[in-house]
Amino acid sequence: MSYAAYAAHLTQKTDEAGFPALKAWEKAPALRFDHDWKGENHDPQRATQAQILWTRDMLYLRFQANYRTITIYSGARNDGWCDELWNRDVAEAFLQPDASDPLKYKEFEVAPNGFWIDLDISHGEKEELHSRLQRRVVLDKEKKTWTAVLAIPMKSLTPGFDPRSSWRVNFYRVEGAAEPRFYSAWSPTFSPMPNFHVPKTFGELIFRE
Repeated sequence: MSYAAYAAHLTQKTDEAGFPALKAWEKAPALRFDHDWKGENHDPQRATQAQILWTRDMLYLRFQANYRTITIYSGARNDGWCDELWNRDVAEAFLQPDASDPLKYKEFEVAPNGFWIDLDISHGEKEELHSRLQRRVVLDKEKKTWTAVLAIPMKSLTPGFDPRSSWRVNFYRVEGAAEPRFYSAWSPTFSPMPNFHVPKTFGELIFRE
């Protein structure tokens, strides 16, 4: 089974903080998943929805997550960047603008309290991407949901963005304080143990005008 994600072109102005208006997300197709990394064990109370908007200068990712419990780090760097964020609850996006080397891609994670991480992955090695992304996170304890929006400068992803060219992408969630945690993938990785770093299972990301 092949997976395809569609990014909608943002033509409206952003707000004063640089984020799309809520109504702008209505044109972005939603990707929904609530299964684990093998495509099994559906859990609607941990369902995730991901959406994508783009401009020539920015890529916007929006996660809406249902949750059972919240497990977060209590501290991070002054800007909220937190190494090994995946050891707590997160939503993740792996982006591969250039698939000529399948072992090179970008990793972005955001937590329910707004902590985040950006990584440049190359052949199993990782280093901070320094993307200068901005994020906005809202936790609704009554509805047991959290929503995160990432605004990522396009120049941190590719030196020459061309919306006519498709990318590779996958989206993930991790939840739980201790093993067995819930490892969820939009496009299942089918690895024996939970593993999101399986580029051959990335889906296609198509940019719509």
